[in-house]
Amino acid sequence: MVPRIGGFNKPVALAYTTAMANFSFDIVSDYDKAEMNNVIEQAKKELGSRYDLKGTQADLDWLNPEKTGLKITGDNDYHIDAILDIVRKKLATRNQSQKVLDVTNENTVSNLKTTKEVPFRKGLSSENAKKISATIREHYPKVKPQIQGEEVRVTSPKKDELQAVMQLLKQQDFDFPLDFTNFR
Repeated sequence: MVPRIGGFNKPVALAYTTAMANFSFDIVSDYDKAEMNNVIEQAKKELGSRYDLKGTQADLDWLNPEKTGLKITGDNDYHIDAILDIVRKKLATRNQSQKVLDVTNENTVSNLKTTKEVPFRKGLSSENAKKISATIREHYPKVKPQIQGEEVRVTSPKKDELQAVMQLLKQQDFDFPLDFTNFR
């Protein structure tokens, strides 16, 4: 049925406004606590079976109850490096980024024991968010990145462009871990 004006037999022009759907996703720098828990448990098992670490003070534990990092203990720097190597291998086997480990802290030596605290990196700094936005704008000018606190929201009318942006960012060598969430 076509709408009519008054008693006239002329059809009314219907104006349909269809807004283009915008798709989006968020870029965050975070880690999966459950996966990190699995990594720590597997690394502890390997520590118990390593011949070069038997009979030593080599140990791996959480930095604090909130599980925001690692506390590595050993007899010397060699043990610390060996335990870090085990953790890195376990991260790789569980498809987790090794960039989540902040190994910039120095080793602490006391009572013939060496300790290293390794916090996990979490959240994008404003400088890192600007790097990501600049990279996206340089390669995909039609895609719109928006910095929102510790994350970057990327929007586009085309899903293919968003997937291409994800691939681009995975290929970049940033010194912080990236994760993509809320793909809509």
